[in-house]
Amino acid sequence: MCKLLPHLIDMKQICFLTAALLCLFLPARAAEPTAISIQTDHTQLVLTVDANGNLRTRHYGARIADPVLFLGMDTQAKRPNGAGPMTLPTTGGVFVGSPALHVRYADGNHNTELYYTGHQSRSKDGVTTTEISLKDPVTTLQVKLVYEAYGREDVILAHTEITNSGKKPVELLDYASSAMHFEADRYLLTHTWGGWASEMQVDRELLGHDTKVIESRRGVQATQRNNPSFLLSLGSAEFSETAGDVVAGALAWSGNFRLTFDRDDAGRLHVLAGISPHAATYPLAPGKTFVTPDMVWTFSGAGAGQASRNLHRWARNYGVYRGGQVHPTLLNSWEGAYFTFTTETLLRMIDDAAGMGLEMFVLDDGWFAKDYPRNGDDAGLGDWEVNTDKLPEGIDYVASYAHDKGLKFGIWIEPEMVNPQSNLAHNHPEWVVKSPGRDIYQERNQWVLDLSNPAVQDFVYGIFDGVMQLSKNIDYVKWDCNRVIQSFGSTYLGHEQDRFFVEYCQGLYNVMRRIRAKYPDVLIQCCSSGGGRVDYGALRYFDEIWTSDNTDGDCRAYIQYATNLIYPPFIMGAHVSAVPNHQSGNVTPLKFRFDMACTGRLGLELQPKNFSARERALAERCIASYYQYRDLVFNGDLYRLSSPYDSDYYALMYVSPDKSRAVVYTYCLRYQNREGSQHGFRLEGLDPERSYRVKELNVDRSCWWGDGKEFSGAFLGTGAFNPDLPQKYSSAVFYLEAK
Repeated sequence: MCKLLPHLIDMKQICFLTAALLCLFLPARAAEPTAISIQTDHTQLVLTVDANGNLRTRHYGARIADPVLFLGMDTQAKRPNGAGPMTLPTTGGVFVGSPALHVRYADGNHNTELYYTGHQSRSKDGVTTTEISLKDPVTTLQVKLVYEAYGREDVILAHTEITNSGKKPVELLDYASSAMHFEADRYLLTHTWGGWASEMQVDRELLGHDTKVIESRRGVQATQRNNPSFLLSLGSAEFSETAGDVVAGALAWSGNFRLTFDRDDAGRLHVLAGISPHAATYPLAPGKTFVTPDMVWTFSGAGAGQASRNLHRWARNYGVYRGGQVHPTLLNSWEGAYFTFTTETLLRMIDDAAGMGLEMFVLDDGWFAKDYPRNGDDAGLGDWEVNTDKLPEGIDYVASYAHDKGLKFGIWIEPEMVNPQSNLAHNHPEWVVKSPGRDIYQERNQWVLDLSNPAVQDFVYGIFDGVMQLSKNIDYVKWDCNRVIQSFGSTYLGHEQDRFFVEYCQGLYNVMRRIRAKYPDVLIQCCSSGGGRVDYGALRYFDEIWTSDNTDGDCRAYIQYATNLIYPPFIMGAHVSAVPNHQSGNVTPLKFRFDMACTGRLGLELQPKNFSARERALAERCIASYYQYRDLVFNGDLYRLSSPYDSDYYALMYVSPDKSRAVVYTYCLRYQNREGSQHGFRLEGLDPERSYRVKELNVDRSCWWGDGKEFSGAFLGTGAFNPDLPQKYSSAVFYLEAK
């Protein structure tokens, strides 16, 4: 026994030393229970830290009196992982659901467990930023959760910063921007789907006990099929504009995305939003940090309408480049001339635009390339010199003519793309997105340039910069992007192809930051075969979006309604075009087309010389009346009165912030019987105590019995506002002014 004693002592010493070393290298998990409140004027997100250092989400919704009460909350959970949802669920530990963060370490391990190490907040100009630090004690991976709370707008932005503080590289397999958790008896999801010329179509579904995924893997044109946004009605199977708890979310990212709605066996809903992990395992070297895009959140206790207005107000003040600035009306040359035009064609269109009272002329596709002239969509992209055979006087001559007529001037470019028939494709084949040894597939006769490559970023920036040098009178640029990415690959990235989809989008943003630094005042429209790039990531750099190539007034009712669920009306390019419509073949009255287009940034996309005298007079009248209330479109609050998806009628209104003025739009989309429409709209957002004079615009004889009279806001909210819209494509616009 005595001979064994020294060995026993040695073992005790070893155990003691081992424990001491673990204390040095593994941070203590014990923490002081803490409640972290992230709040706006009317909403609140409450997170708690338990005694073990776990960060959990306890509440997102209306403001509450004392968030500290959540520290004593008993979830009645019977399982180890049921003590409340983790704010950033990871692959590892006892969590087995959809992770917001999944990391593969150099040794092949997949487990990450994050514990709270501290937080701090700071406020400036109505925005409070809260940063919460987490750390994995085994791998030393560090994560920072960043929340920006916009007080007056009731919007919270969330993103994640992931730092590899170890000595070996790691791989990020899943890296969502934000996770949010809800508890209700039912969840109604409203989101959008679509395709070219039918973007932003509303879909609603009750979520079951399974996982619903909305994802884009298109690379660019990421929002053409699905949009990275949604509305979530809590505790209800019905969509309501005016009642109930509604959460809205939108990811500020222009590339591949994924939204996950995971309802567990206890009925709780876990929502994850972030970059799609499809072919996007991201390598993170030691000492490097990956920052996810922002997820935009808002909550309304008064239905979907208020949730939308929260987002629109935030977009106007923060989310859109120069949000709320009034944009000029315009005539775009595309459907009026396509590729076939001369200088004379454009000058006469400019004359017509000025004569009708418009404010800008935009020269669309077809003005460039010499060796491979852009006379169709099969050549010229990449060669951005003026086609002097078509425009011998040059761009400055046309732009200066427009300015002399009192109009601004805009021009079209598609800088991310290249035609195989171009000098650029011949001189720089290594700049094309392609997979070695495979066919380079074409869409619209073009290829995609590799924006993950800094040299290509320089080139694309140079396109914009060079076009701006063509004339000092260029005020507006239409930036197009007409295909998705297929069979992806980057010569520049070599063996790190998993970075491609992320680096492409970040490359686009790099270019846009440089452009905005040099050209802060140029209006830039984001077009991507229509609405293929409609998201709050792009809108940080673009003034507006081209809502859809489909300009049919009937189709636009559905597209524009759905767009405005999340995005503000003032970003929508909404044009009046010829009939039969060039996309749908549909024939609608000219007044209906104007009344629909006037709910966004008004434009025309046709050949004005084809107007009859009567049509020309109506066009001039509608354009003039638009200026009477245009500021409401850009800076008013939107109230949706009737949905085209749920009714024979579409109706909406904009109300000035001080409630002194409003404009109301009403449309009949389906035939009504001989008994008349028998339909009234409850006008919202007005002051019930004030009196408003109501006047129908653009007609000599009104369709409403109360035209020209004064009514209280309370009366107008009863449903007594019932314009007679008996026929399909009947429409009416009313201007309201308080007395």
